[in-house]
Parts: sequence; C-alpha cells; structure tokens
Amino acid sequence: MRSKLFTMALLLLVASQNLLAVTPLVTTDWLVNNLQQPNLRLIDLQPKSGYKLTHITGAVHSDYSQWRQRDQHGINNMIPSVATLEKLIGGLGIDNQTYVVLIPFGRSAGDIASATRVYWTLKAVGHDKVSILDGGLIGYAEYQDNPLETTINRPKAKIFKAHLQDDYLVSTTQVKAAIDSKTQLFDTRSVAEFSGKRGKPGRSGTIPTSANLPFNQLIKQGGGYFKKPDQLKNIFVQHQVSLEGEQFIYCQSGHRASLSWFVAHELLGNSQAKLYDGSMLEWTANPSLPVK
Repeated sequence: MRSKLFTMALLLLVASQNLLAVTPLVTTDWLVNNLQQPNLRLIDLQPKSGYKLTHITGAVHSDYSQWRQRDQHGINNMIPSVATLEKLIGGLGIDNQTYVVLIPFGRSAGDIASATRVYWTLKAVGHDKVSILDGGLIGYAEYQDNPLETTINRPKAKIFKAHLQDDYLVSTTQVKAAIDSKTQLFDTRSVAEFSGKRGKPGRSGTIPTSANLPFNQLIKQGGGYFKKPDQLKNIFVQHQVSLEGEQFIYCQSGHRASLSWFVAHELLGNSQAKLYDGSMLEWTANPSLPVK
C-alpha cells in the first residue's frame, strides 16, 4: 500500500514538473497527456461559430478582436490598456499562476498569427506561462481519439495583475532612429506590399532600409505547423534577415508581424527582436515619416 502511494505521488510530481516546463510550442501529444492538469487554461481563438461546433475539451473561447483596440491617437488594432487587459485576461479564468495554452484554428498562417499576437500580448503584460498548440485545432482533430466537445465553457473570473514589460513596446521614434542605425527593420508583409504595388495610395511601400520576409513562409504550406528551426534559420538568411541583434518587426497592423516575432524571439532565440505594434498603420498616418 505504501509503495502504491509512493508511486502515485511520484507520478503526480512528474506530471507537475512537465506542466511547469513551459515551452513556446506544445504538441498535440503533450496536450492530450496534460488536459487534466490543474491550473491549465486552454484558450480557443477560432471564430465563435466554429467554437460552438467543436473545440478541445475544456477550452474557453476568446474573441480575438478584444485583444486589439483603437488607441488614444485613433490607430486601430493596438495593444489595449493595462486595465482592459487585466479584465479580459482575468475574465477568461486566468490569474498570474495559470498556464495558458493558445489554440488557433490551424488552417493558415493568418489564423496562427492570432495566437502569436495573443502570446505576445500576454508576454508584454508579464505572463510567461503561455504556449501555442503547434498545428492548432485542425492538427489536434486529425487524431480521432483526441477529446473534443461542444459544451460552451464559461470560466469563473479570476484576478490577473499585469506587469507591463516596456521592452516589448516599440515607439515610432525608435523605428525612425533605426533607419540610420544598425537596428534592422524587418517587414513581414507580402512582396507586393513591400514594393509598393499594393497599399494606400501615396503612402504605399515600406520603411527605408527594411528587409522583407513574408510571414507565411514560416509556416508549413497548407496548415498550421511551424517549420523546423533549421529551415527557419535558412529562410531568414536567404532573405537577409538577421538571426541576432536588435530588430524591429512590423507588418500593416502588428498581426502578421507577431508570427515573425514569435519565430525570431521565441523559436530562434533572438531576445532583441521586438514587435512594432503600430506597424504601417501608425507609420503612414504621419506624413512626415518616410516611405520607400
């Protein structure tokens, strides 16, 4: 009897240690093995209509649009205020000790970017216990035995206290200074947007000195899985994007750029890679700032 109790205690300890070993990406196998762990919160980021049809057992739905708001200067899709985020995150049943796993739909790079954007936001308010499910819901559902449900889960609100990380926020002034410095500017939009063939009339193009690597090249074609680190490094090198050193990453509104930031900062280990939240929406709104 004592031996059995010892074995059970050991298994619980191992499971707890596995849960605490937070990594940027988790696999479907990991998630299935940890669904019953206490203090684990799954956040489903697919459209609500899809969530009602099916989702991973225990997952709570979150509307992606709530994670991005108009700021005091009228720029859309910016990080919300600290007070707004504390209410949003706490309302999802997340406190400062909760381990969050984000579940994108997994159909394309665009919806994976919803998860990387929320991931960046959580990091920006000091919550490091967060991962993304590689492959998303589609990858998870490929295995028929993996538990799914239709129940609408409504979590009990918790208190979340934000600790804003200033290093995660990049100003237009910093980006402007980077044009004449060694800080790399990294445009993650399409080649057509980068070259000015597509975009706002009179303000199309890119920020001078920027390198271009479209964000969707970092995801395996036709799905929601990230490419392997060696492949990602090669793609960065081929597009003359630095693997280290200070780097400001942007797109049109900070959505696509969050995926490229996730790859650079979290998967390839460049701790100096930063997301320019305002991106081209904020940049082109100021006629005094140059566009190439």
